Amino acid sequence: MTDLSLTELTIADARAKLRAREVSAVELTDAYLAAIDAANEKLNAYVAVTADKARQMAGASDARIAKGEAGALEGIPLGIKDLFATEGVHTQAASHILDGFKPRYESTVTANLWADGAVMLGKLNMDEFAMGSSNETSYYGPVVNPWRAEGSNADLVPGGSSGGSAAAVAAWLCAGATATDTGGSIRQPAAFTGTVGIKPTYGRCSRWGTVAFASSLDQAGPIARDVRDAAILLKSMASVDPKDTTSVDRPVPDYEAAVGQSIKGLKIGIPREYRVDGMPQEIEALWQKGVDWMRDAGAEIVEISLPHTKYALPAYYIVAPAEASSNLARYDGVRYGLRMTGKDITDMYEKTRAAGFGDEVKRRIMIGTYVLSAGYYDAYYLRAQKVRTLIKRDFEQVFEKGVDAILTPATPSAAFGVADQDMAADPVKMYLNDIFTVTVNMAGLPGIAVPAGLDARGLPLGLQLIGRPFDEETLFRTGHVIEQAAGRFSPKRWW
Repeated sequence: MTDLSLTELTIADARAKLRAREVSAVELTDAYLAAIDAANEKLNAYVAVTADKARQMAGASDARIAKGEAGALEGIPLGIKDLFATEGVHTQAASHILDGFKPRYESTVTANLWADGAVMLGKLNMDEFAMGSSNETSYYGPVVNPWRAEGSNADLVPGGSSGGSAAAVAAWLCAGATATDTGGSIRQPAAFTGTVGIKPTYGRCSRWGTVAFASSLDQAGPIARDVRDAAILLKSMASVDPKDTTSVDRPVPDYEAAVGQSIKGLKIGIPREYRVDGMPQEIEALWQKGVDWMRDAGAEIVEISLPHTKYALPAYYIVAPAEASSNLARYDGVRYGLRMTGKDITDMYEKTRAAGFGDEVKRRIMIGTYVLSAGYYDAYYLRAQKVRTLIKRDFEQVFEKGVDAILTPATPSAAFGVADQDMAADPVKMYLNDIFTVTVNMAGLPGIAVPAGLDARGLPLGLQLIGRPFDEETLFRTGHVIEQAAGRFSPKRWW
């Protein structure tokens, strides 16, 4: 097989070829390393490539396959978001303040992947500390979406914060990738790049060893080429972990077995509050198409109400920055990362943080510090937490009425341009990209984004399915129906 066709294999197909000894893990890894070498200068998806480590891991995989001891992901080359601690390897959350940091420990999620035989290709670019919806806040510069509008050479954003993960998967620079989702950071980039991304239920994957943004909202998940691959990855990533007390001690199902199961008789909710003012006609039409696909597959469609949805975005942008201001207080230049010299320790703190954090991170730290300050805590943070409880209750009431999953758009538009002036001038406009996704994080629910069509300019659009707590299996079942009806989408190579 050629290098090109090797990198275009799904995880499921690559797994079959590896086990049948039709291709070796070293060959597969070398094909991906060559693809990264050829494309990364243009796409900026990787901030560190671990070629030697990848070849060493692939060699060990080949040895295990030869002995009949292959793990669930044996020999599969993956990209790792720069938020996950990887022992002895660049881990900087795409921030200047963590300059040179190489942890002496491994995150639980990546340790699970390596235990199942996966191969690490390198660390993927992202919005700094996962704060962004376009992957333009990275210290290493913006990631470029492998998709381009028809007849245009303009660079587009891949979405954020997991933009490097989504772009690398879409451009065949890894077989799959780890990502994290605090307010839509898996699902929005997946929708912008024609890939599949699932944010599992809060507590399904351990957060230990993952750089924290907002601890009550952050959750790890995979970005993959199709629904089956996402199911395969999540099975390996998920686990209980004594080092993370928010991880849940319940068995991890065989998610792949759910792919292809009938959805006949399932009740799919359509929330009226997600029909927002000014929503583009093509998003509305795509949503209706998704409804028709569900109905044609035997599901029952019911209209539902989630009345507190309109408060989700403002409440999120109080809770998340508040937790960020607390979590990011640890970056002070004392023990690791960047250190600026100062006349005393306070001056050193101030200069280090001023030089180390980018503008968006500073903005959110300041918002968070403000809403937690004396005199404003009750008015903002406490009230936002009460709203969060109401949002969670809306979903509970819908699920109590027998709804199995909820179908919504994933994003309010297709990918927009890098350095888009409207977005740069108005941070709130950027925050509105998360309008369909933040409720899922506020309620701790699972959500999946699946490619569902192309817009008038030939750019991918996604639909989102929201599930009951720990019922990711239903999302893989329903997501597969959309995938089968819509087909798969790939960008035309220009890089």
